[in-house]
Amino acid sequence: MQNVKTIARLASEPVKKRIASRVLNDKAELLSGALAGEILELLEARGVLIFPEIGFTEAEQIAFTQTLGTPAPEGSDGRVTAKVSLDARENPEAAEFLKGSLYWHIDGTNSDVPIHASLLTCKVPAPQGGNTGFCNTYAAWDDLPQEEKAAYDGRRVVHAPWASLAYYDPEPRLQTLRAMQALGEKELPLVWKHESGRKSLILGCTARNVVGLEHKESAALLAGLREWATSPAFSYSHAWRAGDLVMWDNTGTMHRAEAYDPMCGRLMMRTKLEGQEAFA
Repeated sequence: MQNVKTIARLASEPVKKRIASRVLNDKAELLSGALAGEILELLEARGVLIFPEIGFTEAEQIAFTQTLGTPAPEGSDGRVTAKVSLDARENPEAAEFLKGSLYWHIDGTNSDVPIHASLLTCKVPAPQGGNTGFCNTYAAWDDLPQEEKAAYDGRRVVHAPWASLAYYDPEPRLQTLRAMQALGEKELPLVWKHESGRKSLILGCTARNVVGLEHKESAALLAGLREWATSPAFSYSHAWRAGDLVMWDNTGTMHRAEAYDPMCGRLMMRTKLEGQEAFA
C-alpha cells in the first residue's frame, strides 16, 4: 500500500468578532511553508494573528517569515531581525525613537510602499504592562455611517514622523526636532483604496494635519476617527507570554505598545515582510 502524506491545514480560532485570530498549528507545520497561502489570507481577513508560545528561535522566525514572502531589511547592513526594547542598554540606537511606538501608528507612513506585515516574538515579557494593542482599520472603515464615508473619502493627510514628538516630548530640543524632521513627511490619502477593492483608514500619531482644513477642525477630525478606529469593537490588546509570536497586517491595522517600565527587561524580536502595495 502506498503511503499517503497528510497535508496540514490551517487551524485557527477567532479572538474577537472584528479582529484577531489564534493559529493553533505546530512549529513543524508552520515552518513547512504549506500553510503560507492560508496564513496570508487569514491575516488580511483578521488583521492580527497570534501564534501562542510557538517559541521560534531567531533562525526559525527568519525561516517562517521567508515562507510568507520577502523579509524586509532592518538596517543598512542587510539584517532582517531587530531587537525591540525601550531599554537603551538593549537597544542603544533606537530606544529613543521607539518612544513613539507607545502611540497608535502605522509603520512606514513616510514610504511610498509600506511594509506588508510585522512579526514580533516575545523573548522577555514585562512583569507589569507592556501589552501590544492593535486595531482593525478595514473594519473601522466598513462600519462607518455612509454619510461619514462620503465626507472622508478623498481627503488627504500630511504624515510626518516629527509630529509624533507632540505625544511624548512636547517641548523637544531643536536638535531632536530637526533630526526627526529630517526623516521627511508625506501626503497620504485618509482612506486607502486597496488593490483588492477594500478600503482602510490611514491614521496615527504621524498624522500632522488634514489638507485643506483649519488646524482646529483637522485635529478634531483626526482625533474622532482615531477614537472610532481604536474603540473596543475594532481593537485587541495582547498580553505577552514568552515565546508568543504575533503577526499583523500593517496595511490594514494600527498598533501601539502599552506602557511599561523601560528598565524592566521587556525584549522582543521582530521580522518584517516587504510591502507589495503603494499607498493609494
